[in-house]
Amino acid sequence: MQASKEKLKNMASAAKEQVDIYKAKIDEKADVALARTEVEKEIAHDLAKAKEAKARMELHEARARHAAEKLQTQTQTQHQPLGAVPMPGATHLSYPPGGNSPINKHI
Repeated sequence: MQASKEKLKNMASAAKEQVDIYKAKIDEKADVALARTEVEKEIAHDLAKAKEAKARMELHEARARHAAEKLQTQTQTQHQPLGAVPMPGATHLSYPPGGNSPINKHI
């Protein structure tokens, strides 16, 4: 269950990254169109690269956060601590049910 949640969160983060990259490219095209000198065009291009790098960085951070959330939920155990008395009325099945297996009669 947690793996599917992590996968869906990662897919959503990847989609957000793609949107941010496309926004950066559109902004770059607009800035290049308004630029009058080559220096302004280079600045617009560098700014777009920085925005794309930021989007990729945020994607990696989100994936790391999702993996940490998954690990956190996996490490939280619902077992009783050692030496704890079981709740009254709770039954714990032993394996195999009914005691030892009658496969080998000589044991």
